[in-house]
Amino acid sequence: MKKPTYTPILIIIFLFTVLSANCQSIDMKLSLNDVIIIAKKQSSDAIMAKHRFRNNYWEFQTYKASRKPSLALDGTIPNFNRSISQITQNDGTSIFKEIYTSSYSAGLSLNQNVGLTGGQIFMRSDLQRLDLLGDSIITTYASSPISIGFQQPIFGFNQFKWNKKIQPIKYSEAQKRFLEDVEQLSIKATELFFDMLIAQINFSMANINQANNDTMYKIAKGRYNYGKIAEDELLQMELQLLRSNTQVKQADLDLENATFLLKSFLAIKEKGSLELIPPTELFDYIVDSQKAIEEAKKNSSSTQNYERRLLEAKSTVEKAKRENGFNANLYTTYGLTQTASEISNAYNNPIDRQQVIFGFQVPILDWGQRKGKVKMAESNKELVFANVAQEKLDFGQRIYIQVMQFNMQKQQLEIAAKADTVGQKRYYVTKQRYLIGKIGITDLNIALNEKDAATRNYYSEMLNYWRSYYQLRKLTLYDFKYNMPLIFNFDDVK
Repeated sequence: MKKPTYTPILIIIFLFTVLSANCQSIDMKLSLNDVIIIAKKQSSDAIMAKHRFRNNYWEFQTYKASRKPSLALDGTIPNFNRSISQITQNDGTSIFKEIYTSSYSAGLSLNQNVGLTGGQIFMRSDLQRLDLLGDSIITTYASSPISIGFQQPIFGFNQFKWNKKIQPIKYSEAQKRFLEDVEQLSIKATELFFDMLIAQINFSMANINQANNDTMYKIAKGRYNYGKIAEDELLQMELQLLRSNTQVKQADLDLENATFLLKSFLAIKEKGSLELIPPTELFDYIVDSQKAIEEAKKNSSSTQNYERRLLEAKSTVEKAKRENGFNANLYTTYGLTQTASEISNAYNNPIDRQQVIFGFQVPILDWGQRKGKVKMAESNKELVFANVAQEKLDFGQRIYIQVMQFNMQKQQLEIAAKADTVGQKRYYVTKQRYLIGKIGITDLNIALNEKDAATRNYYSEMLNYWRSYYQLRKLTLYDFKYNMPLIFNFDDVK
C-alpha cells in the first residue's frame, strides 16, 4: 500500500499563515498625544534627528579623547632590501657589491597633547634588528629603551586652546538642537494630525449633507407635484444634491490621501482603519512674554550658536595672524640607546643621547598675502558680530510675537467654537423653517454653507492653537504647563 503524502496540506497551511501575517489588519483610534508619541518613537524624522545627535556626540567624544594620553604600537615586519651599494674593502679600495638586508623594528609610544601651549610631550621605546644576508648572516640589534621629548610650536596657532572653548559649546548646542528637533516633530505631527482630522470631519459633513439634501429633494418633489413650489426651486434642490454627491467622493479621496500621509509619517505599516479623536484639552495659563524670552535665552540652541560663531570668528583671526608671520618650532629629546649582536646585550649599559632642533620661518616677501588673509579674517569677524547682534534682536522679537499669538489663539479658538455652535443651531432652525415653507432654498443653502464653514474654521483654529503651543515650546525649550525646562536623557540616543 502506497504511503500517503501530506506535503500539499503543509504548503497550504504555511501559505495561509504567511498571507494572514502579511494581511494583518488593525483598527486604531488615536488622539493627538498618541500621534506625537508614535512620531517621536518611530518616524523617519525621529530616527534622523537621533543620528544627527549621535554624530555630534561622537565628535565631542573625539575631542575629549584628544586631550588624553594616547598609546600606540608601530613596527615593520619585515623590510627586505636588495640593492647594489659601494663597499670599502680592508685595503681601502671601494667596489660595488650586491647586498641583501632584512630589517625589523617595533616601537611603543605614549603621547600627550598640552592644551595650554599647543605642544606635545611624548615618551617612546624602540627596538630594531638588522640582518645582513650573504654567505653568512650577520645580525645586529639597536635599542632605545626610553626616549622622552617635547615638541612645541612657538608663536604658532594653538588649536587646542580654542577647541577647549568651542567644543563644549558646540556639544551643548547639539543637545539643545536635538530637543528642538523633537519639538519640530510635534509640530509636523500636529499638522498632519489635523490635516487628516479636518478631512475626516469634511467626509462626515459631506455624508450628512448628502443625506439631508436627498431628503430635501424628495420633499421638494412632493411640493412641486402639489404645485407649492416652482420648477426652478426643484431644479436648484436637485443641483444641490448632485453637488453633495460630488463632495462626498472628493471628501473620501481627500481623507484617503491624508490618512496615507499620516501613516507614512508615523511609519505605521499595519493595514486597517484609522480614526482620530479631536483634542478637548485647553491650557488655562497665560504665558508671560518676558519670562519666555528669558527662558529662550537660557535654553535655546540659538544662544549657544551665537557664542560658538563669535568664538570661531575670533579664532579665525588669530589663526590668520599666527600662521602668516614668524613661525618657529622647538623639538627636544633625551634618551638611552645601545647596540649589540644579541638582543639581551642590546639593553646592557645603554648610553645617553640628546637632540635639540630649533626651526623657524620668516616671511620676507609675500606681496601682501599675509596682510590680505588677516584683513579678510577681521572683516569676516566683524560681519559675524554684526549678524549675531541682529539675530539676537530678531530672536527676542520672534519669541514675543509667538507668545502673543499663543495667548490670543485660545480666545480665537473659543470664538470659533461659539461660531460653530451658532452655525449648527442656525442651520437647524433654517431647515425647520424651510420644511414648513417659511423660507426658500436660497436661505437654506446659505445657512448650510455657513454651518460647514464655521465647523471647518473651528478645527482650523484648533490646529493653529496646538501648532502655536508646540512652536513656543520649540523656541523656548520650556514647558509652561509644568513651569520647567524640557529635559531629555541623552544617553538613550548615544
